Amino acid sequence: MNSVDLLPGIEHAAVISRAEHGISRKDISPAALRVIHGLQNAGFSAFLVGGCVRDLLLGLHPKDFDIATDALPEDVRQVFRRSRIIGRRFKIVHVRFGREVIEVTTFRGHHDASNRFKDAPSREQSRKLDSAHSHAGMTLIDNVYGDMNEDADRRDFTVNALYYSTDGFRLFDFHDGLSDLRERRLRMIGDAGERYREDPVRMLRAIRFAAKLEFTMDSDTEAPIRELSHLLESAASPRLFDELLKLLCGGHATETFRMLRNYGIDRALFSHGFVDEGEAMDPADRLVALALHNSDDRIARGLGVTPGFLLAALLWPPLQRGLSGLEGEWSLMQLREIAEQVVIEQSQHTTIPRRISNVSKEIWDLQNRLERRDRRSVSYCFEHSRFRAGYDFLLLRESSGEDTGGMGEWWTTFQDADENQRTHMLEQLSSRPKRRRRKRSRRK
Repeated sequence: MNSVDLLPGIEHAAVISRAEHGISRKDISPAALRVIHGLQNAGFSAFLVGGCVRDLLLGLHPKDFDIATDALPEDVRQVFRRSRIIGRRFKIVHVRFGREVIEVTTFRGHHDASNRFKDAPSREQSRKLDSAHSHAGMTLIDNVYGDMNEDADRRDFTVNALYYSTDGFRLFDFHDGLSDLRERRLRMIGDAGERYREDPVRMLRAIRFAAKLEFTMDSDTEAPIRELSHLLESAASPRLFDELLKLLCGGHATETFRMLRNYGIDRALFSHGFVDEGEAMDPADRLVALALHNSDDRIARGLGVTPGFLLAALLWPPLQRGLSGLEGEWSLMQLREIAEQVVIEQSQHTTIPRRISNVSKEIWDLQNRLERRDRRSVSYCFEHSRFRAGYDFLLLRESSGEDTGGMGEWWTTFQDADENQRTHMLEQLSSRPKRRRRKRSRRK
């Protein structure tokens, strides 16, 4: 009997041999294997777990490799010099190998149900507690350790509760996850409503996995989402922004966005509403749909997606509504003021890092200048570091039905032209910029 077989709780798992699961070590990150072997050499057990195991079984290439162990975070920190403990709600160890980070978690256990608080516990109370819940059931502190079976119970979906061991190259399945994976079914472990109350972000994860993996949600997993979607409003806004990026930058943004609207979750994530496809859509709403489709296409072709560009598209409708409320033609200063207000309002739902919101604002700012037919504006735009993103956004606006005076075609020709042709095109423009005139309201 191997040492793995003596682990408390492992007797509850179905054991799948190497011949039955087909996972090969050549598909596993060398850094992850070094962490596993390092923990084993130190006398601990360690397993690949979660999304990496799921993706390996599906023939996909995991982006991240997570490890579960019976070693405490402090033990892991002692084994690996280049590591650090992070997290307050639940302690996690990040072990670094160059630019790659392997996430290591200690087996989690069940909570003490008596630790419930109306508000978040104080700092002094937090020091004395391993677990705490709000009255609504949301997990506030989660540093409770247990055995392997309890850890599997604490995971969200059955397909994410599969453990791979290099000791015998076996798979350990506690909740019939392999069967669900073969049926392409997403099923929550335990009572779905209770699990969503513990952590409302699980609803976003359910939608993300269903869209990404093209899985069908189990009826019991799907049923509570519409009723409990409002709980996302109490989740930490920085965490919601991170989840939003995962939802929309994973290559399945169009389907994910459709599901968010279908379950009413978009109202918890955005400061404004979106028009459903099939209804009367104005150019701003069509631009959102086009941007999501284009981001999926770029990822499918192995290209990257800029979060600031996608955010500029998602917040384009409220920006346009703000500008349309102004009398006469708006100035660049008014555009910037409304843009700042749109970002502030959105940040009440999902905190936006300034490095990302600044990109969105620069793209919006360029739209005003890209439409001007004067040499000064052309020179400014063409030399701007965000020119390509601004130009792509201009083309999206034209595709959505906006009238830009044909400047999209002009800029396309200008980029493809040689230096002599560009000089000729610039000479045809006015040497003095035409200022946007704003109508003045009459004073009584």
